[in-house]
Amino acid sequence: MTRLNVHVHPGAREERIRGWLESGELRVAVSAPPEAGRANQAVIRLLAAALGLKPRAIALSRGATSRRKAFEIEGLDESEARRRLDRAIAAGEK
Repeated sequence: MTRLNVHVHPGAREERIRGWLESGELRVAVSAPPEAGRANQAVIRLLAAALGLKPRAIALSRGATSRRKAFEIEGLDESEARRRLDRAIAAGEK
């Protein structure tokens, strides 16, 4: 299981993984508003797509109502998760 710290920008124009902050957090933008868990679900879907996993493999573990969140990821070690996220970031920059 891998723990991923994420800084979320809800209500964005486009959904994408923006990159890594110096703190080690992943910056993510989602178009869903921060209401009724919609942004959290959008982040899970975005991460699942980037990591090549089903959404049920990702669970919010901290920060349900905060922009700073932690997610638990089943099925990938930290290095593989980072490699896949870096690939998604590079693809989004083109």
